[in-house]
Formats: sequence, C-alpha cells, structure tokens
Amino acid sequence: MENIGLIAGNNKFPILISKEIKNSGNKVICIALKEAIDTEMELRKESDKFYCISIGKFQKIIDTFKNENVKNIIMAGQVKHVTIYSAINMDWRAIKLLKNLPDKKTDTILKTIAKEFVKEGINLMPSHIYLFSSLATKGLMAGDKLSSEEIKNIEFGYKIAKGIASFDIGQTVVVKDKSVLAVESVEGTDECIKRAYELGGSNLIVVKVAKPNQDFRFDIPVVGLRTIYTLSENKVRVLALESDITLMLGKNEVIKKANEIGVTIFGI
Repeated sequence: MENIGLIAGNNKFPILISKEIKNSGNKVICIALKEAIDTEMELRKESDKFYCISIGKFQKIIDTFKNENVKNIIMAGQVKHVTIYSAINMDWRAIKLLKNLPDKKTDTILKTIAKEFVKEGINLMPSHIYLFSSLATKGLMAGDKLSSEEIKNIEFGYKIAKGIASFDIGQTVVVKDKSVLAVESVEGTDECIKRAYELGGSNLIVVKVAKPNQDFRFDIPVVGLRTIYTLSENKVRVLALESDITLMLGKNEVIKKANEIGVTIFGI
C-alpha cells in the first residue's frame, strides 16, 4: 500500500482518479486547490486524507505531501489559466517560480512545477494512469454515421486544432463548411463552443486534440457529461476526439447521453 498524492482542480476528474487509486489498494492523500475545487464534499469522501490549500501556497503543498510520506502524485481537474493572473496570496516559492518563468503558457508553468516537485523527491505521474479504459477509441463511438462531407470537415479541423495546440493556445476548434468559427483559448472548451454557435448556428463540428508530444502528466484533453450538454444546447452535430489520448470522464454515461440527444462522437 502506497500513499498517492492527488492535486485536485474542478470537475469530476479528481473524483474518478481518487476512486481508482483506492481500487488499486493505495491510499489517496488529496490536496484540493482552494481557488479551483467545485466538488469538495464528494472528494472528501473519496480521500483518505483531505486538505484544501490555496494554489499560491506552493511550499505548503510540498510540505503536506512530505509529511504524509507521498512519493508519487497526480494532477487532475481543471485550473483556469486566468487564476494565475488573479489576486492570489502567494508564498515566497510561488512568487519565485512565476518570476523566473520565460512565459506563462500552460506547458511552461506545469513543467516548471513538475521540476520543483522532482527536486523535493516527489514524482508527478501521468494524470490518466488509472483511467486507460476511459480514453476515446478510434472510429464511431456514439450517434449516426458520418457523411463524407463531415469527415472532410473533421480532417480540416484536425489540422487547425493540431496547429493551435502546438503553440499551447488551446486544444479545440469548431468548424462548419470548412471554415473555422472558433478557436479555444484560456476561456475553455465550453465557452469556445458557445461562441461558435453565436457565429455559425447549428450543425457544428467540434474537434478536440492533444498537443504534439503531449506530456501526459498534465493538461490532457478531457470531455465529460457537461461537455455533452453544451454540445446539445449549441446545436453541435459532431464531436471528434483524438483517440487513445482524450479522456472521457464517465465514458459510458457520455456515450449514452450523446446517443440520446443525437450527437455523434467520433475518434480520430
């Protein structure tokens, strides 16, 4: 039995990870990020030890894991990029870390954080290490078969999405008639989809990919039930996901709901 550390942001991802860690016979030492967590009560129940710490208290996070004899940790759940720019009370270590960054891109921040943990003898594991069965698979996963024109739009969107992902801008684009309606940035996938609907109306195609040379320790593409509801509300016809990389939270429920509302999910 090992104490596995979990740094938790929002959505259901940390809860699923916590359950699977416990199913593996290990204990969950959870640190919920105060500015991000939105499932605190449920996550408390699924953790053997639970702490709620501000994202700016980096030294306290390290010290807590060390005191709990944690050698391996997982980051799971969304932390909105704009949190970095908000008025958070940071400790000396967080201030120093941010001050020395060459830029504030997501990859830059998270890779720097990972290096700091390694310095303290704490290993950051792939965030999907306990959830391989929840990854998107290749081909049709839900909904109606794609038309040849829809496949062409997916191929078009895939190239664009991979391009923006390579610059660490976002991982999602929304296309229609081989035109890009919206590109994801710091606002997140749901807001990107809503913006596309305002511009292009119904029958949209959403394409979500991983970054080239994706670091699986953090920031892997994730969709869940909330995404499916957003697709329905904004008249999206197809959700195309990069297979074997994109994590589907509550995969069976996501597929069931997509079939119910008439959204096609396709693995690229």
